[in-house]
Amino acid sequence: MTTPQAFFDQLNQDYLQIHKTKEDLFWATYMATSDDHAGFARAEQAFKDFISSPQKLAQTREQLAAACALPTSAERDALLHGLNGWLALFEANIIDNDAARQLMAELIDAEAALFARKRELVLQHINEQGEQEEATLGMLATNISMNANADWRRSSYRAFLQLEQWVLDNGFLDIVRLRNRLARALGFADYFDYKVRKNEQMSPAQLFAILDDFEARTRNASQRGLAQLTAQHGADATQPWNLRFHMSGDVIRQMDPYLPFSRALRRWVESFRRLGIRYRGATLQLDLLERKGKYQNGFCHGPVPTSYDRDGHWVAGQINFTAEAKPDQVGSGHRAINTLFHEGGHAAHFANVSQNSPCFSQEFAPTSMAYAETQSMFCDSLLDDADWLKRYARNAAGEAMPDELIRARIESSQPFRAFNERMLAVVGYFERELYQLDDAALTAANVLALARSTERRILGVDSPRPLLAIPHLLNQESAAAYHGYLLANMAVYQTRACLLQRFGYLTDNPAIGPLLAEHYWAPGNSISHDATLRSLTGEGFNARHLADACNQSSEQAWLVAQHSMAAAAARAYPSDYPATLDAHIRVLDGTQLLADNSVSEAEMCRQFEAVIAQRYPAARQAS
Repeated sequence: MTTPQAFFDQLNQDYLQIHKTKEDLFWATYMATSDDHAGFARAEQAFKDFISSPQKLAQTREQLAAACALPTSAERDALLHGLNGWLALFEANIIDNDAARQLMAELIDAEAALFARKRELVLQHINEQGEQEEATLGMLATNISMNANADWRRSSYRAFLQLEQWVLDNGFLDIVRLRNRLARALGFADYFDYKVRKNEQMSPAQLFAILDDFEARTRNASQRGLAQLTAQHGADATQPWNLRFHMSGDVIRQMDPYLPFSRALRRWVESFRRLGIRYRGATLQLDLLERKGKYQNGFCHGPVPTSYDRDGHWVAGQINFTAEAKPDQVGSGHRAINTLFHEGGHAAHFANVSQNSPCFSQEFAPTSMAYAETQSMFCDSLLDDADWLKRYARNAAGEAMPDELIRARIESSQPFRAFNERMLAVVGYFERELYQLDDAALTAANVLALARSTERRILGVDSPRPLLAIPHLLNQESAAAYHGYLLANMAVYQTRACLLQRFGYLTDNPAIGPLLAEHYWAPGNSISHDATLRSLTGEGFNARHLADACNQSSEQAWLVAQHSMAAAAARAYPSDYPATLDAHIRVLDGTQLLADNSVSEAEMCRQFEAVIAQRYPAARQAS
C-alpha cells in the first residue's frame, strides 16, 4: 500500500518530468527552432490530463486523510503542506467528465493549428526610411509610437487590423465556441466565468466591482488627457495611428541615445543585482532579438519549477524568457529594457519560490495571474522613476539624461497615465462580453463591432493596439486573464507606497530584493495574492494608490521626480551589493549562443554588446 509520503514524492517526480517535456516543446515551437507542433500538442494534452485528473484528485484526498492520522511531527506538517498544495492544484484544474476532457483535447489541437498557421502570416508596414518591410508585432507597435510620418504610422495600424481579420478568419471564433463549451461542461456560465474563478478565486461580479470602481475613478483624468492632445495637435491626434506618437513619440526619440538596445542587458544585470535580487542558482535562457517565425510577444516560463526535495536539497529553476527587439529601430532600447525588467521580474519570482513541491512554483492555476504579474510589473515600474533614469540612462559620451528631458517625459506621459491603465482594463471588458455571445452571434462582423465599441466606451477612441491583435487572446492560458495586469499594477503601487514610506527610495536599494523574496516570492501559490500583500504592506488589496498616481497632474509628478533626483544625488549608496545575480545565464538567438556568464556577468554583457555592434552597426551605442 502506498504511503502518503511515497505518493507525494511520486507526484513531485512525475510532475517535473511531464511539465519539463511540455515547456521545452513550448519554447522550441514558440521560438521557431522546431516545427513539431503535433508533439507540443501531445505534450500539452499530457500535462492537462495530469493536472485535471479526477483520479489524482481522489487519491490526493485519500492520502491527505491518511497523513492527518499520522503522529504530529515536523515531517508530517511538511507532508500536509505539500499535499494541500497538490489538492489546490487539482481542484483548480479538475476536468471531471468525459465530455469536458474531449473538449479540452479538441481545444488544444485547435490552438496548436492556429499557432502553426499564424507563424506563416506576413505583416508589412512602412518604416522610418520610407521602405516597406516585413514587421513583427513589436516593430508595428514601435513604428506607431516613433515614426514621424503619419501615413507610415498608419501603415502599421492597418497591419494590426489585417491581423485582426486574419485571426477571425482562421479559427479563433471556433476556439471561442470550444472554450465556452468546455466551461459549460464543467458547470460554469462561460469561459470568462471559468477563468476568473479558477485564476483569481473571485467571481466576474467581484472582478468588475474593482474594475468599474477604477474606471469611474480615472474616467475624468483619461478624458482630460485626450482633450489636451486634441488641443495641442488637432482633431486627428486621437486617431489610433497618431495617439502613441503624440503622447510620447518625440520624447522617446529624444531619449533613444540614452537607452540604446545594446546596453539593455547590462543595465538589467546591474540594476537587479543592486536591488539585491538573486536567482538562487537558476539557469536562465534569454532570446532577445526579432526573428521570422518567432512568437511576437515577450514571455517568461519555467521548464523546471523550484522546490526543496525530500532530503532538503534545493532544486534550482530552469527559466526562459524572451523579447522581440530590432536593435536598429528607434525606440527598441526603451522597449527592450522594459521587457528585460518585466520578464526578469517573473524569472526572479519563480526562481525564489521555496516550498517543498514544484506545484507551488508554476504559473498555472491556482497561481493567480495578478499575483504573478505583480512581481514583474513592480520591477518594470522602476524604469519610470526619475532617479533610475538619472542613474542609468546615459549616452555614448557617458552623459546622464538631462533633467529637462526627464521633465519633458513626465509632461508628455503623465496626462495619459489613466488612459494607459484603461488600455489594460479594456481587454477584460471586451473578453467578458465576447464569451457571453451565443454561438450564432459569434461572427467576424459582430466581434469586430464589439471590439471597436468596447474600445470607444472605455478609452473614448479606437485603440492604437486593436483588441484582436493582442496575442494573449489566442492562448487558453492567457485568454480571459488580461485584467490580471491591471489588478497587478494596483498591487504594484500599493507595494511601492509601502517601500517608499519605509525607505524613501527604490532604485538600487539592496533591501528590496530580500523583502520581495521573503513576502511575495517564497510562498508561491501556497497563500493568496491578498495574503502576500498583507504580509509586506500590512493592508489587503487596495486600488487607491494606482488611481492616485493616475490622477496626479504633470506638475505634481515633476515635483516628486525632482525630490527623488535630489535625494539620490545626496545619497550614499551601498558599496557591498551582491557580486552576481547567482544565475547561469545564456543569451541566445534561436539555437545560436550569443553570450553567457561562464566567465562573468560583465564579460557576458561585453560579448552581447559586441554582437549587437557587429550585426547592427547603425544602432546607437552608449556609455
